[in-house]
Amino acid sequence: MDEHLKEQLLLGREHFNKREYEQARELLRQVVAKLDTYADVHHMLGVIAHGDGEFIEARMHFERAVEINPNYTEAQLNLIVTYNELGMYDAARDLYAKIRTRDSTEEGSSLDPFARGRIANMHADTSQAYLDAKMLPEAIRELERAVALGPGFADLRTRLGVLYRDTGDKHRARKQFEEAIEANPRYAQARIMLGVLLLGAGEIDEARDQFEQVLECDPENKSAHTYLRIARTHAEKSEDGAEPEK
Repeated sequence: MDEHLKEQLLLGREHFNKREYEQARELLRQVVAKLDTYADVHHMLGVIAHGDGEFIEARMHFERAVEINPNYTEAQLNLIVTYNELGMYDAARDLYAKIRTRDSTEEGSSLDPFARGRIANMHADTSQAYLDAKMLPEAIRELERAVALGPGFADLRTRLGVLYRDTGDKHRARKQFEEAIEANPRYAQARIMLGVLLLGAGEIDEARDQFEQVLECDPENKSAHTYLRIARTHAEKSEDGAEPEK
């Protein structure tokens, strides 16, 4: 993420937390237009839209937030409310039943799944605050706590993997990306991050496989197309022992 986009995201979150929703919406929409991988951004846009009575738009954002993070409890609860507003009562009941029964056999926590999800996302928000302040070790610790509470949260594992990568710990980064994919095989950002890591390690075929799997689910994913071209170029160089023709 470039510095300008980081600034837009930070300001958008600040405006939202201050209930300055018009300013927040403008900034967060700009973020989504460039980077559509933050569940909390879609959740904030959904909250704003719902507050304005724009229930169809709210539904779109809440559903995208849940697609990115299938265990994002707050987004799921808001989506249930929105389904009811739209008269989608069966969908609301199905989603409610799903989140009440998920993680019922998960080890290591007596917390109610709702509480665990909320606390995990609070740790993730705190991690982002530390990261915005350039306090990377503290950001990592908070995301580790979030992942411990929500091991099935693919987006949080991916964010933690990126932080590990940024500190040079590629082994732990790879593990987080792989576990994010196991939690949600359709979560494109985890596959892209894993593919980039593999590409840098010279595991070209494995990297190419990740990008191709992203494109199977999302044929228009620009990042996957770009990295796949790079992987193919590297493969050609390896096979020919020379620069490929352009």
